[in-house]
Amino acid sequence: MKARIQPTQHEVVMNDGDIIVSKTDLKGRITYANRVFMRIANYTEKGLLHQQHNIVRHPDMPRGAFKLLWDTIGARQEFFAYVKNLTSEGHFYWVYANVTPDMDEQGRVVGYFSVRRKPKPSAVAAIQPIYREMLEVEQRAGPANATAASASFLSEKLKSLGTTYERFILSL
Repeated sequence: MKARIQPTQHEVVMNDGDIIVSKTDLKGRITYANRVFMRIANYTEKGLLHQQHNIVRHPDMPRGAFKLLWDTIGARQEFFAYVKNLTSEGHFYWVYANVTPDMDEQGRVVGYFSVRRKPKPSAVAAIQPIYREMLEVEQRAGPANATAASASFLSEKLKSLGTTYERFILSL
């Protein structure tokens, strides 16, 4: 089980040229982490390998966002998102993430590959209020229904905006 990290208000800002790369197995356990990931998240290679990728999940991230991630990559599609992550010391950092299924020679999904880069500040500013609303929906729904309620809220919000999740994210 992951040790409880107390979030701080300190932001770690990625450099323009930083690219975070990681690979996971089918269960989301990290099988590869590049040096940029280790530096920004402040983990050693040993501290990341074989850990669930949610070791860097910030509590400000709604569960519904990760449901959408898993549903999308489970359907063998690539996923784009703006994500707030947590460092080993509780600081946060935002990324623009692209997650894709990793296939073997026979076309079977064997894991997932994620590339993250520095997000545009305007995109983070646009997504933050939506994530806050999703978290409020999750709190009202309670633990058993939080994920479904949050995902449903996001779906309805995007429908009211006349867009899809992917179009919305790519437009930011």
